[in-house]
Amino acid sequence: MIYEIIISSVNSHGDAHVAPFGVQIQAGLAVISPYKPSVTLENILATNHAVLNITDDVRVFAGALTRRQAWSLVYAEKIIGYRLVDTLLHQELRLAKVVDDVLRPQLHMEVLHEVQHQPFKGFNRAQAAVIELAVLASRLHLLTKDKVLSEISYLQIAIDKTAGERELQAWRWLTEKVENYYAEQAGENFA
Repeated sequence: MIYEIIISSVNSHGDAHVAPFGVQIQAGLAVISPYKPSVTLENILATNHAVLNITDDVRVFAGALTRRQAWSLVYAEKIIGYRLVDTLLHQELRLAKVVDDVLRPQLHMEVLHEVQHQPFKGFNRAQAAVIELAVLASRLHLLTKDKVLSEISYLQIAIDKTAGERELQAWRWLTEKVENYYAEQAGENFA
């Protein structure tokens, strides 16, 4: 099973980076597989640490992909790094093992410290739709335009029926990213 979370990491100078990731739990370790090249990959390999953040604010996912900062950070407690201020739970991680791969190495991370900050209040279909669109938006170069637009059309149903202001804002950011991508592609085709 893959869980959609936010990884915050720092480079060797202490500069923070926030990115959405799918994480698996294997033998008690959090396993992420960043693509090469990746700021998160470089940061974790340089520092051996990261923070796993579980949030229900989908603006963080959308903001990380559209370069809109929709979050605040605070220092982690046990490692050099940062966690999201508005998070349900955070885990401070240390790199335990790297399984190298040409495209997507696996980083096996052990949990050094975990804090539950807020209770989970339940699922919202619009939140799930935004997460799905975030995944699509991160893979526009890999998917056909028809596939992406068909998925967006279907996901729009959940947005229309169940979205609150946070979900609507995140949805707008991501749909704008998709529209801009295809506009740029069309411009390149006619250049």
